[in-house]
Amino acid sequence: MAAGDARVSCREMRLDLMIHMKNVMKVYDNGAVALDNINVDIRKGEFVFLVGPSGAGKSTFIKMLFREVLPTSGILTLNGRDIVRMPVGDVPYLRRSLGVIFQDYRLLPDKTVYENIAFAMQVIEAPRRMMQRSVNSVLDIVGLRDKYKCFPNQLSGGEQQRVAIARAIVNNPAIVIADEPTGNLDPETSWGIMDIFQRINAAGTTIVMATHDKTIVDAMQKRVIAIEDGAIARDEAQGGYGYEN
Repeated sequence: MAAGDARVSCREMRLDLMIHMKNVMKVYDNGAVALDNINVDIRKGEFVFLVGPSGAGKSTFIKMLFREVLPTSGILTLNGRDIVRMPVGDVPYLRRSLGVIFQDYRLLPDKTVYENIAFAMQVIEAPRRMMQRSVNSVLDIVGLRDKYKCFPNQLSGGEQQRVAIARAIVNNPAIVIADEPTGNLDPETSWGIMDIFQRINAAGTTIVMATHDKTIVDAMQKRVIAIEDGAIARDEAQGGYGYEN
C-alpha cells in the first residue's frame, strides 16, 4: 500500500471510531480504584456487552460515556469529541447526541407515552411536524402505537422499558448506552426488548450494554468486554457471559 493510501485508511478508521479509551483510570475521593488502565476502542455499528461481577467497575464505565463521571486520568473520546476536556456548557449537547437507557426507566409520570418520547425532541427544539413523524415512527419500532395516550403507571414494566428505548432513539443517536435494561423484566419480556435493540443495531447504531443477563449474552454471541476489579479481564469478538449468576 502506498503512503497516501495508508493515510486515507487511517483517517477512515478514525472516522469509524465511536468510543476511544486510552489508559483511563478512575479513583474516587475515598481512594477506591473503580477503573484501572482501561484501553478500549468501539467502532460504529458494534454491539458490545459489558459484563462482570457487581462492583467491578461497569457502572463507572457506563457513566463516563455520558460524562456523569470523569476519568481521573487518561483519554476518552466519543465520536471524535474529547470528553475529558469538554467545556461544561457543551455537555448537554453531547448528551443529546446519545441515547441512554436505565434499568428504572426514568419516565415522567405526569406525561403520556407520546409526551415522554416527544420530550426528548422538545429539548432540541425540533419542529412540531418532525416531532410527530419521529415519535410515531419509534412507537412503531417498539410496538406501542396503540398505547400512546397511556401514562407510565398504566403500563407493564416491559412496556415502560419500550417507552424508555423509544425516547432514547427518537433523535437518531449514533450511540445507545444501556445500563441493565432487562434487569427488572421476566425472560420473555427481556427477549422482546433485546429484539428491539438488535433492530436498532442492524440499522447502524452502536450499542454498549451493561448486563448481568447470562442467558442473553451467551445466546447472542456479540462482543463481550468483561471487567473485574476495575480492569479488563477479557475482550472477545463473539463472547459469552463467563460468570455464574
